[in-house]
Amino acid sequence: MKLHFIGELSELQSGLQVLLTELKTEWSEDGIPVLIEPSSGELEVGYDGKSAYIRYSAKHQFFRGLGLLIQKISGGELFQITEQQQFDAIGPMFDLSRNGVLTVESFKFMLRKMALMGLNSVMLYLEDTYEIEGEPYFGYMRGRYSAAELKEIDDYADQFGIEAFPSIQTLAHLEEFLKWEPVKEYKDTKGALLVGAEKTDRLVENMIVSISAPFRSRKIHIGMDEAEELGRGKFLDRNGHMSRFDIMTGHLERVLAVTRRLGLKAMMWSDMFLKLASENGEDYYGHETQIPQEMSNRIPKDVDMVYWDYNHVEEKDYETLIAKHRPLGNNLIFAGAVWVFNTFGVNYGLSLPATDAALTVCKKEGIREVYATMWGDDGMESNPYIALLGLQFYAEHAYSTSTPTDETLAERVRFCTGIEADAYMGLKYLDETPGAAPNNQKQSNPSKFLLYQDVLLGLFDKQIDGLDMAAHYAWAEGEIASRRKAEAELDYLFEVPQKLCAVLKQKSEIGLELKRAYDSGDKAVLRRIAEDVLPEISLSVQQLRAAHRKQWLSMFKPFGWEVLDIRYGGVVSRLDTASMRLLEYADGKLERIEELEQERLLYSTTNRFTDKGTGWCSYYYRMASPNVFFHVINPF
Repeated sequence: MKLHFIGELSELQSGLQVLLTELKTEWSEDGIPVLIEPSSGELEVGYDGKSAYIRYSAKHQFFRGLGLLIQKISGGELFQITEQQQFDAIGPMFDLSRNGVLTVESFKFMLRKMALMGLNSVMLYLEDTYEIEGEPYFGYMRGRYSAAELKEIDDYADQFGIEAFPSIQTLAHLEEFLKWEPVKEYKDTKGALLVGAEKTDRLVENMIVSISAPFRSRKIHIGMDEAEELGRGKFLDRNGHMSRFDIMTGHLERVLAVTRRLGLKAMMWSDMFLKLASENGEDYYGHETQIPQEMSNRIPKDVDMVYWDYNHVEEKDYETLIAKHRPLGNNLIFAGAVWVFNTFGVNYGLSLPATDAALTVCKKEGIREVYATMWGDDGMESNPYIALLGLQFYAEHAYSTSTPTDETLAERVRFCTGIEADAYMGLKYLDETPGAAPNNQKQSNPSKFLLYQDVLLGLFDKQIDGLDMAAHYAWAEGEIASRRKAEAELDYLFEVPQKLCAVLKQKSEIGLELKRAYDSGDKAVLRRIAEDVLPEISLSVQQLRAAHRKQWLSMFKPFGWEVLDIRYGGVVSRLDTASMRLLEYADGKLERIEELEQERLLYSTTNRFTDKGTGWCSYYYRMASPNVFFHVINPF
């Protein structure tokens, strides 16, 4: 396609050239004339068969308009579109601290997709993965970004009108820094800073100065969520008991003194204040929680509160919880999620309904800033690329007063990413299995725990007993394969899910088969499993690992992959040991296999028998073994 742009293009020039190349579109004198004009606030795009126009009021709107124009003309349509942006800021939060640190080039790729979607903001979640002068252990061997890399990301985002800004931790969630013995003077508990100490205050100031410098934006997220450990370690030893609210507000004031001096606009997660106001001091989502006036009076009002909520699918829940936040008296921001955490896939069955309910309420409630978090909890087996359908849904919601139709979403994601919506949706079946709650809205993650669980120990076997998991994963493997398109730029994203299904169609129920054969004394079956089945599973795991390694190294910095290498290696090693022990038993060299003598118990009360799906486990080391991976003598 050839287009000829007419109008003031100085602020658009660099971004326009980048996206035209991305879309294989030529800027040519003999192309379709496209008049570029300012608008009074709306985005207007049209084509009458001879000429076209894009009218926009903000830079990022132009690039959404460009995408819409090329999409519609390519489809042979004559059209006029008028859209009103519903939020001042909307975009993803990339978790860059849980092993997976996107390379700069990968980040740029995601920014180009965001530009076509019309998203205008991106939050970089950085616990210790950025440089601080004088703190060599901060982000050591963790793939931390240099200031130059962050500036390069910011520059690239700015050409599309996308505001990039950092999200850091200034209180808790700093386990990966505080684990180092040479920085013990900063540590209160395993993950929380020793607040009130002069050295800690200097560290926090250095954090804020260092991370804000590469960005144009004056926004900064200062974290402070899930700080339940606050004041319960060294702080308690030094200061005696103090209320967590007093400790928290005192530290917040010191942090804000730095942001104010630097001309930064701070935001923070809201959960600790709601927890502290709850009856038990722990309940963030408590519908009965009331913010006391005295608490509100003591909370600084120049910090925005970020209400995060990833689980609810009913509008009334968001209405209630937003109302619970209002007495804080602070400007309110909303953070939802595209559920890529703690799995290999995406829980679209939960993500899309939750997003729809949340953004519908945010529009009614006048919340002007919205983010889609994509956490990488427990090692980042997943990745943000497979969340693109979820981001597209955020984008389409942001330019409509109502819920975008399935047809609109499918057309847009196909154009912006080159992948069909159905292909993305197929990834939900990694965890939406037999036994799952409808649409997996109780958040089971069998794709992860069935891969990592030990075949002799069978920690999750009781929870899947009677469920046809093997047939499900064989079906899911076929579904994923049938929707792949080799010519698509992102087709490779489906290699890992497809190969994972190939593993799980063999491995998911093998522990149950082993236990039945052992209990019935069928040594012939045990021998067959040892000689044929387990080696075949091992080969499939190695093929999965190779595909995952290739994908990881194309997206992320190498740091962190060693964690997954070790996990895959553990699976293969244990399969080898299982084969050895089964053959020794079948040959009469081993009187019994103690692991198979054990009764199979439910892993937890979160299971299908309690109407909570097939189960959830947050940590690899608990999936792999009930025994000790590490022993902390003094966690503080």
